[in-house]
Amino acid sequence: MRLTTGASRRSRFGVIINAMNKMLLAILKVIGRHEESVIGSREIARQLKRQGVSLSERTVRYHMKLLDERGFTEVFGKEGRKITEKGKQELQKALVSEKVGFVISRIDTLSYLTDFDLEKMEGKVILNVSYIPEGRFQDALRKMKPVFYSPYTMSDRVAVAKGGQTLGEAFVPEGSIALGTICSVTINGIFLKCGIPVLSRFGGVLEVEDGVPRRFVSLISYEGSSLDPLEIFIRSGMTDVDGAVSMGEGKVLASFREIPMVSLDKALRVVRELEARGIRGVIKIGEPNNALFEIPVGMDRAGVAITGGLNPLAILEEMDIQVQSKAMSTLYEYSRLLPLKSLL
Repeated sequence: MRLTTGASRRSRFGVIINAMNKMLLAILKVIGRHEESVIGSREIARQLKRQGVSLSERTVRYHMKLLDERGFTEVFGKEGRKITEKGKQELQKALVSEKVGFVISRIDTLSYLTDFDLEKMEGKVILNVSYIPEGRFQDALRKMKPVFYSPYTMSDRVAVAKGGQTLGEAFVPEGSIALGTICSVTINGIFLKCGIPVLSRFGGVLEVEDGVPRRFVSLISYEGSSLDPLEIFIRSGMTDVDGAVSMGEGKVLASFREIPMVSLDKALRVVRELEARGIRGVIKIGEPNNALFEIPVGMDRAGVAITGGLNPLAILEEMDIQVQSKAMSTLYEYSRLLPLKSLL
């Protein structure tokens, strides 16, 4: 005779509850997409089937009653349900939790898709895309110019698109001009193409003293974030890129990576070649098994600090020019990028 312990029963019950919550969430998502109209169990079951979730109408109705009881949906006769404000809030919370780890996943995907050829200086790189008010674009360029020619940006080559146009896959709203800057994740892709595996760990704020980067003062793990950390730091007003560039005292955006110790010599050669060809970005590569800018590394690994591609845009926020920036926004052909001086 097989005995079931209390612990195993609790574990099995937890699995059942988790599966039920996932079904409730799937149904709530479908109802939420029809917030302006009523939707019934038959249509919900049909839409779920398209997503690979097979539930009978009867099962859908059962779960809909549970959503009603929790106040997430509202009954409209025999026609079906509509999502409530409480349901919208619950859906928003659930979507945030689902996005945890989204940033690291996008880093890995874009790193793989980057096919920039260092010898030919052509191929796709990753761009951050920022939307600047059209009337302030030239003023913004003048303010960003010192950052583009400082050690705290990837390159002085950019992409531009006007309202109504697209920049890569990004659509530019009317009244704005989009500025594309090379994203630091491009370095991941270049390293990967050269056979150097990269572990992306943190986005952070790097303190600069006497013109020299000293230590990370703020960090957010890529794996635990649903938003790009550098976007968060800009919006929070945690940078002082202007001070770092003009006075040698300030705080700039940077990211922290790790590479295997056995790849160190190759990485240093790649960095030297990149710099010779006008692509900067790597602030410093640390010694194996030693902390870099006070951040410890894994066994037989070396730390790599890379400047944030959004540093030029951070200075605009510091000067009260409202900019909407999206890190890792799109892939773009490097040979189509323009030198900044051609826009001034």
